[in-house]
Amino acid sequence: MEIKEKVAYIKGLAEGLQLDENDKNGKILAAIIDLLGDMAEEIDAIGENAEYLESYIEELDEDLGMVEEDLYCGEDDDDDDYDFDEEDDEDDEYDEDEDEDDDEEVVVVTCPACGDGVYLDDTMDFDEIKCPSCGATFSCTCESCEDCESCDGCAE
Repeated sequence: MEIKEKVAYIKGLAEGLQLDENDKNGKILAAIIDLLGDMAEEIDAIGENAEYLESYIEELDEDLGMVEEDLYCGEDDDDDDYDFDEEDDEDDEYDEDEDEDDDEEVVVVTCPACGDGVYLDDTMDFDEIKCPSCGATFSCTCESCEDCESCDGCAE
């Protein structure tokens, strides 16, 4: 039995007993029965709203699922593979062990004009090096550019 049906049953019992609504006890019972009727309607409305909200949330969840599928399509769901307990380098410098697959060797050459370090790789022309700091052009003709700062092969 629903709450509304139970209130209607109690109301029917009160009418069957022929309660006098002019009597003190009759007035109280009539007011309580009316209050129960109002409460039953409110509870029923709350239940309907809850059902509507539940279906609306399910629709939103489905829509969000489609958006996530479109947004993350092709990406692995294993984003939790990162180990936060790994020790990071204190100064966050480039770690050569991380990129063992890279065949490029990076060389640092000192610019003769400003003294800043210029990073070179094996794809660059060592005969015409342009310093990104000051714009000066110089060349490095030595065989082993790892020691360019101290060799005589680098000239302006």
